[in-house]
Amino acid sequence: MTDLTSVPKTEKDSNHDVASKTKFWPYGWWKLMDDYKIGVIPLPLFIIAGILIFTEVIVTGKLPSEIVVMVVTCAFFGFLCGEIGKRLPIVGKMGAAAICATFIPSALVYYGILPSPIVEATTKFYKDTHILYLYICCIIVGSIMNMDRRTLIQGFLRIFVPMACGEIVGMLVGVGMGVLLGLTPFETFFFLVLPIMAGGVGEGAIPLSIGYAAILGMEQGDALGRVLPIVMLGGLTGIICGGILNRLGKMYPHLTGNGRLMPPSDKDQLEEAKTEKVESKMDVTTFASGVLLAALLYMVGMIGHKVTGIPAPVGMLFAAVIVKLTSGVSPKVLSGSQVVYKFFQTSVTYPILFAVGVAITPWHRIVEAFTLTNLIVIVCTVVSLVTTGFFVSKKLGMYPIDAAVISCCQSGQGGTGDVAILTAAERMELMPFAQIATRIGGAINVSVSLLILGNFLV
Repeated sequence: MTDLTSVPKTEKDSNHDVASKTKFWPYGWWKLMDDYKIGVIPLPLFIIAGILIFTEVIVTGKLPSEIVVMVVTCAFFGFLCGEIGKRLPIVGKMGAAAICATFIPSALVYYGILPSPIVEATTKFYKDTHILYLYICCIIVGSIMNMDRRTLIQGFLRIFVPMACGEIVGMLVGVGMGVLLGLTPFETFFFLVLPIMAGGVGEGAIPLSIGYAAILGMEQGDALGRVLPIVMLGGLTGIICGGILNRLGKMYPHLTGNGRLMPPSDKDQLEEAKTEKVESKMDVTTFASGVLLAALLYMVGMIGHKVTGIPAPVGMLFAAVIVKLTSGVSPKVLSGSQVVYKFFQTSVTYPILFAVGVAITPWHRIVEAFTLTNLIVIVCTVVSLVTTGFFVSKKLGMYPIDAAVISCCQSGQGGTGDVAILTAAERMELMPFAQIATRIGGAINVSVSLLILGNFLV
């Protein structure tokens, strides 16, 4: 019997194969799928997603806030806004994607351009599911499990020095600039400089407004109205600085570890090689175990918050560090958490930023704070904070650009600000250190400042 596989193809057969592959269906369609993407979404699927979303809104007049629909909606708008930012000239390489993914939706909501059913569904989904916490816990746990022990221990010990130095210099420069522009030191510090370093909205602006209301006799709503725009502008400045630092790192590679705080030792490199070998053998169940590990550690943080008052993400961070240092899970599960981290970093970041822009970023507050005096003080404060972190960390043997990105997060808008800044800097691996900078650093700044303010007035 003749083996058909061994029969040579004629010229006619070859021409037929070429002609078949030049047909649009299915080869042309597959080429569109593989070669053209908006974010991570193939262009044909992106177009279909948009058609389905607007068809649902037009036909029914509403959009369900259930997770399946919202995954499509947030992915469609998040990657669209991010793509717009990436394609902007000059600033597209300096963090504009993260800025656009957050602030374009906010502006569209304010000016009534984004249909109200989409706004209502996205806001309900974001607030009901607390999806940001799932994102942050997967990013934190994955990045910690991906760190070598030396970086983990020494990084957490050393990062406090540039953080503290940066805050001191930033405060002095910010207050000094405010005084030069005709503001009082009191007003400059408590209503401009401190909100920038307060740790965001939930852990910063709201506690500050409560403290100001109690100590200064203000209405809490008025105090929050003054503080909140400054927090957001400080976060915006931090995003821009993160993008600039990323660009600087590409121009001068010796200044950055691309997500590392310190150069690895030979032992660390050997450990990484072993982890990569395990990762190559990973299956779907290992990925699932990585997600479960992140969720379990977050639950530990939640219980710790009820007992000690420490924010849940910070409690989770410490729990993850203990698991890593004590080898509490196998290398295979560690590799699973690393893949979970990569998935959330590449596929969930821009959808999350879109939801943040729609649900909790009031555009009018940002516009109100856009005065020349405020902008000068805020920019000077953040730039001096970041610059100090850069040079101090370099003296300590750390990668200065990566440490300076952590300094950017000190001016971020809490967890959402960390996501935006690290996205602009393309260094999501630094999320554990960013959480320390915003949450612990912010809490210390707010507590100490309110204590001083109360004693000063008394």
